[in-house]
Amino acid sequence: MTTTSSRSGPLAEPDPEPPELPSVADLTARIAGNVQRVIAGKPEVVRMALVTLLAEGHLLVEDVPGVGKTSLAKALARSIDCSVSRVQFTPDLLPGDITGMSIYNRQTAEFEFRPGPVFANVIIADEINRASPKTQSALLECMAEDQVTVDGATYQLASPFMVVATQNPIEMDGTYPLPEAQRDRFTARVSIGYPDPGAELAMVDDHAASDPLAALRPVTDARAVRAVIEAVRRVHVGPEVRHYCVDIVGATRRLPELRLGASPRATLHLVRAARAQAALAGRDFVVPDDVQTIAVPVLAHRLMLTPDAQATRRSAADLVRALVGRLPVPAPAHPRG
Repeated sequence: MTTTSSRSGPLAEPDPEPPELPSVADLTARIAGNVQRVIAGKPEVVRMALVTLLAEGHLLVEDVPGVGKTSLAKALARSIDCSVSRVQFTPDLLPGDITGMSIYNRQTAEFEFRPGPVFANVIIADEINRASPKTQSALLECMAEDQVTVDGATYQLASPFMVVATQNPIEMDGTYPLPEAQRDRFTARVSIGYPDPGAELAMVDDHAASDPLAALRPVTDARAVRAVIEAVRRVHVGPEVRHYCVDIVGATRRLPELRLGASPRATLHLVRAARAQAALAGRDFVVPDDVQTIAVPVLAHRLMLTPDAQATRRSAADLVRALVGRLPVPAPAHPRG
């Protein structure tokens, strides 16, 4: 396990008033520009990472080795002036190595709690599926409730709190599949993919002499992020859009190609991510296009295909796209109707 930390954590002074939505879009544009100095040619991946941050969620980055999964996580973390911890997941990692543990103090003759790396604003869980399911489960309470319970005592986590996990495809040697409960706690999953030739050539030029991560500086802090998240919470979701989200998630449970559809938690994540997507566009209300834009990254990783569906080489993402394409889209309504 490797754990590194930067900064001292959330600022103590009161948070500012939630900014207006145009200010939210401006702040996220600055973060996106900062991250794209490291991850070039992948604006949609960066946008989805920001949507997840504003939705108070957690991001799973899945792809083959060497395409920049860890660099994306590091760049996002370094763009925010807050506490950051990195955990290298390995087969011998234990749950206490993540959450912390009680240590006996001989001087006081009492047990003292030593916080683990999860007590930070941004947690980089590197190659999360190389640890055993038992160790992965140490994050379940953290990701769902923003708290940790050790030896009967409950400790609140920092705010904002975000887990950015990377993983290799399960076909690769030395990996364990993420448990269904673990996958369901990730708001979204993205794949970076190989860069196009132009972006790869630019990467060779930029990375040959120095590492862009080393020169990256924060463009905001945890206090400002908390204020932006509060503004996103106020984005209006009309009844027709809420029904649309419920219809999409409910339809996954009836697909014959799936043996496990999306959960009610997925519905909540879909609505929260749609709010964040609208805020990135500078709007204070959600439209069906926002839901359609984030449906695949929010839903696909939660679905489990039947063996027959796997044999046809159809992916969960393909099924979500087809589902969204055939469900009726709600008629436009007044934003505050």
